Amino acid sequence: SACGSLRLLSTDYSFTPSESSECLTSSLCGLYNKHIFIFLERNMSMKDGFIRVAAATPDIKVADCSYNASSIIKLMNEANDQGVKVLCFPELSVTGYTCGDLFLQYSLLGGAEKALEEIALASGGLETAVAVGVPLKVNNKLYNCGVLIHKGRILGAVPKKYLPNYTEFYDQRWFTRGDDTVTEQVNICGQSVTFGMTQLFRTNVEGLILGIEICEDLWVTDTPSTRLAKTGATVILNLSASDETVCKGSYRRELVNSASGRLVCTYVYADAGEGESSTDLVFGAHNIISENGSILAESRFENGLITAETDIQKLSFERQRMNTCECRTDRAMTVHELEYSIEETELSRYYAPNPFVPADHGDRAERCEEILKIASTGLKKRVKHTNAKKLVIGLSGGLDSTLAILIAERAMNQLGRPMTDVTAVTMPCFGTTDQTRDNACKLAACLGAELKIIDIGKAVSQHFEDIGLSMEDRTVSFENGQARERTQVLMDLANMQGGMVVGTGDLSELALGWATYNGDHMSMYGVNSSIPKTLVRHLVRYIADERKTEEPELSAVLYDILDTPVSPELLPAVNGEIAQKTEELVGPYELTDFFLYYCVRFGFRPGKIYRLARHALGGSYSDEVILKWLKNFYRRFFSQQFKRSCLPDGPKVGSVSLSPRGDWRMPSDAQAVLWMSELEAL
Repeated sequence: SACGSLRLLSTDYSFTPSESSECLTSSLCGLYNKHIFIFLERNMSMKDGFIRVAAATPDIKVADCSYNASSIIKLMNEANDQGVKVLCFPELSVTGYTCGDLFLQYSLLGGAEKALEEIALASGGLETAVAVGVPLKVNNKLYNCGVLIHKGRILGAVPKKYLPNYTEFYDQRWFTRGDDTVTEQVNICGQSVTFGMTQLFRTNVEGLILGIEICEDLWVTDTPSTRLAKTGATVILNLSASDETVCKGSYRRELVNSASGRLVCTYVYADAGEGESSTDLVFGAHNIISENGSILAESRFENGLITAETDIQKLSFERQRMNTCECRTDRAMTVHELEYSIEETELSRYYAPNPFVPADHGDRAERCEEILKIASTGLKKRVKHTNAKKLVIGLSGGLDSTLAILIAERAMNQLGRPMTDVTAVTMPCFGTTDQTRDNACKLAACLGAELKIIDIGKAVSQHFEDIGLSMEDRTVSFENGQARERTQVLMDLANMQGGMVVGTGDLSELALGWATYNGDHMSMYGVNSSIPKTLVRHLVRYIADERKTEEPELSAVLYDILDTPVSPELLPAVNGEIAQKTEELVGPYELTDFFLYYCVRFGFRPGKIYRLARHALGGSYSDEVILKWLKNFYRRFFSQQFKRSCLPDGPKVGSVSLSPRGDWRMPSDAQAVLWMSELEAL
């Protein structure tokens, strides 16, 4: 307005018409750093987008609606005590799925409605939104429905669309198919309730929108959940009664998991269990909670409750990032509003401390071989395209150059070329130790590569004399001069041999800018450019383990390299030992890679990354250490973008890459003030 008062972030400001523009601008800017994160904190809750969801199988008795209601209410209270905000029960859980022709009895339907009323009444004092299965008679037709209840209100009744009528299923004998073109108001338990398939349940938690489908609806080609997800639902609740047969459990698991990935949602699948009639069938209470293709919680053959925290922010980011993930407004959808009290969700879900390193589910070799195959295939293509006669690699005796030459070995094997076409160059200088030099030489010998030892000390000293740099000046010029000399040697050797320089720098170093511009930063093809340090270490150890029996000397060298501190060795050694340890200067790579993964892959705020790091790595690092290196990560990540803007080509092998041509386009002069201000407020 032109005059009057403005309420901004819970603070009142009054100004006159003549002051309006200037006053508004200065008020906004002056308050920004002080209040913006209070604002974010309030509006990103449940804090950081975490919501606890649950699937539950109650103990039931077939057709005993009162008993079943008591069992459901008991689990509702248990879930609420655990901080669950969304709870899903099985199909027809109020009556039991196996009632058969009793579904046609007025007594059962009357008992079901009375039980539903009891459940709704019991939900009045709870935060948990509850989906229960119940038969409902609408316009003289019977429907198998999922009903969502919250704080005493029946928000909506969603009928099952696909009614199986094959083999052991007879749904069409009693129920009418839901029609996704019809939505109407009906009276249920004295409340006016929306009845129809096209319903969404939107909450005051940003991004949290619920949708409901029932059992068979998931098993068909045109699932209702597809439409629900396309129109905004991020959590799909499936009320199911799926009987057990041999091998059905694994298929069911794959079905639920793939649905959550395909729809970029959290899928909560609640299955009928013990208590259903065993006249002809057994129900196994196969409850599953899956988030975007990853199972968070699962149970089978045991009634009760499973819970998990789903990350709604993560799902929202994925949908935002994927321009093929269709999300649109559908005017045919009825949208209900439900409101939660704002609180922090305690984390219990597992976060891998090394998110880039494949979890070993007995398939370690397969996963590592796939990564190595991608990287070596990229190099193979580049060698063929350039007709390179030689591959030239600076071999330092460290992890990165070790992985690079191991990838080169695989590329040459694919090309049917000998390892003598690889020139390994070790270039000792002022900081080189005997251990790293010897390991470089041994590694080249074990692999059969051509080895060149070129001491660059004299050339670097002459260069420093030429530019007037004292040998006692141990600033960055002293360090970078050596790195650039090494790159010059490699480039010139490649020219002489008609070859190409293979870069060795890894993704973690690129994120931190821990490379000398136009030094080790540059090559013709960087095979490690999307492999972070923790994964580099994992791959080298895998190769050492795999080749231990047939090539014990090679494995021994690799194990010794793995035990060597990470260092650029650009400062003189002290008593023959490495004086410059990278992780003491830029932080533990375990932390760096954790920060990098959640910053780039999911766009999380610094505060959320700090929270996750404390949760996943708090047993290894104090809060103060984590925060210190997180600040350092963001400072370097922003300031060093110029090095990433002109990267050499290199293959993407995982979900995160900083290639300026592929995954990461960022201006080199972007400001880090928003991110750093949030960190300072922690």
